[in-house]
Amino acid sequence: MSSTLAGPGTTDSWHITTMNPAEAPWHLLLLADPSRERIKRYLPGSTCFGARQTTQFTPSGLGALIGVCVLVPEGDGLHRWELMNMAVSTAWQSKGIGSALLQRAIREMRERGVQQLDVGTGSFGDQLLFYQRLGFRVTDIERDFFLQNYTTPLWERGVQHKDMLKLTLEL
Repeated sequence: MSSTLAGPGTTDSWHITTMNPAEAPWHLLLLADPSRERIKRYLPGSTCFGARQTTQFTPSGLGALIGVCVLVPEGDGLHRWELMNMAVSTAWQSKGIGSALLQRAIREMRERGVQQLDVGTGSFGDQLLFYQRLGFRVTDIERDFFLQNYTTPLWERGVQHKDMLKLTLEL
């Protein structure tokens, strides 16, 4: 999938690709999940997608990563997967990249015969609306999840995240 959009100060092209989990950039992963320890646990064995610029290249010759999407299998991985990390560089947000990443991931999961895709997110904020716009529905609430699983409090717009909502998309 390729798209053209206005980037910071210029017009840039980007595309979505699969990527090796070891290539996932920490600066993006930490935007969505501030716990390095948690990321280190779920990143190996995951399926990753990246949004890459096609006009700015890294030393390896690949487009610079501006977004990442990380999914992991639940149980045997045949029927259910979980979206563990979804982040777009701050300068590139609100330009359709996150939606394109997640739509690519959803398509891949459908092709694999996966029946459900889960995601956990805070009980308020832009992320919740983002997932709901793409068809995810609230299926559970884990009270005090952020209080029990993160040593540093997570704040958004002056409100502390405490509970995690589990959302599911039926594929």
